[in-house]
Amino acid sequence: MAARLLREEKLSKDLPSFTTTATTRATRNGGAGIEKALSNQEDLGGDRGMTDDIFDESYCEKEGPKPARRYVWRNIILMSLLHLGALYGLWLIPAAKPVTLVWGFLCFLLSALGITAGAHRIWSHRSYKASLPLRIFLAIANSMAFQNDIYEWARDHRVHHKFSETDADPHNATRGFFFSHVGWLLVRKHPDVIEKGRKLDMADLKADKVVMFQRRFYKLSVVAMCFLFPTLVPWCFWGESLRNSFFLPAILRYVLVLNATWLVNSAAHMFGNRPYDRNINPRENRLVTFGALGEGFHNYHHTFPYDYSTSEFGWHYNFTTAFIDLMCLLGLASDRKKVSKETILARKIRTGDGSHNG
Repeated sequence: MAARLLREEKLSKDLPSFTTTATTRATRNGGAGIEKALSNQEDLGGDRGMTDDIFDESYCEKEGPKPARRYVWRNIILMSLLHLGALYGLWLIPAAKPVTLVWGFLCFLLSALGITAGAHRIWSHRSYKASLPLRIFLAIANSMAFQNDIYEWARDHRVHHKFSETDADPHNATRGFFFSHVGWLLVRKHPDVIEKGRKLDMADLKADKVVMFQRRFYKLSVVAMCFLFPTLVPWCFWGESLRNSFFLPAILRYVLVLNATWLVNSAAHMFGNRPYDRNINPRENRLVTFGALGEGFHNYHHTFPYDYSTSEFGWHYNFTTAFIDLMCLLGLASDRKKVSKETILARKIRTGDGSHNG
C-alpha cells in the first residue's frame, strides 16, 4: 500500500533535446523578445485539469501611459501597524517563556504550510491530490496565514504565472523590489490584472467545497486562527502573559510568514542563478528557500510549475515536500506530479544559464 502511495507520476513532456516536437515563439517573460523553444507544456493541462499556470506568450501590454497609481490607505496603515507590532514582539522575546517561542515556531510552520502545501501546490497548481481531511487541515492553516482566502490567492497566483513580469502580473518584479515584495498590496491592481483574472477558468476551485466554505467564512476563520488561537493557547495552558502571547505567536509570527512569502515574489525574482531557463526572471535563491519552506527554487518552479516539489532536489531545504511525502505515506495525499531527471537535464542544457555545471 505504501509503495503504491509513494509512486510518483513521472512527467516527460519537455524533451526537445531528444525529440523535435516543440514550436518556436518569441517570449517576453524576462524582458526583451527572444526566441525560445516552447515545450508542449500545454499537454500537461489534461492531466491536472488546468493550464492557466503556463506562461501566455500571446499577451501584449497596452500602449500609452500607465494607469495612475491609486493608494489603498487602509492597507498602508494596517501593514505599518503590523510591522511596528512585530518589532515590539522582537523586543519581547527575552521576556517570553521558552515554550511560548516553541509554540510561535510551530504556528509559523502550520500557517506557512497553509500557503506552500495548500494554496500554492494543491489549489494553484494541482500538483498533487489531497484527501478531504488534509484539505480541511490545510484550509484551516491557510486561514492562520491570513493572505487572502484560498480562491483569491490561487487566482492571483495563476495570473502571476500566466502573465509573469507584465502589467497583468499582480506583483510584477520589473516594477522594483518594494513593489513586488509588499507595494502591490498597497495600491490598486493594474486593470490588466483584474481583466485577466476574470478570464481564468476557476471551475476546479468553485467545485471544491472546502475552498468555497473557507471563502464564505474567511473573516471569521482569520480572527479565530490567525489571532485568537495562537494567543489563547500560551495564555491559557502555561500562564504566559497576554502581552507576550499576542505579540509573539500571533503578530510577530504572522509578519514573519508574510515576509517569507513576499520574498518569493521579490528576492527570488531578482537574486540568484537561472540553471533551468535563463530567459525568465525567477531565480534559485537559497535564503528564500530556507525561509519559505522550500519555495525558493523559483527558476525551476516557473519552468516546471506542475512539479509538486517545486525542485529537483527532493527534501533538500524543502520542508513542504517532506510534508507532502509524509501525507502520501499516511494515505492522505496521492498523485504527485514530478518531472523526470532526463527532462530536467535536457531543459538545463537547452535554456539554462550553465550554472548547473558549477
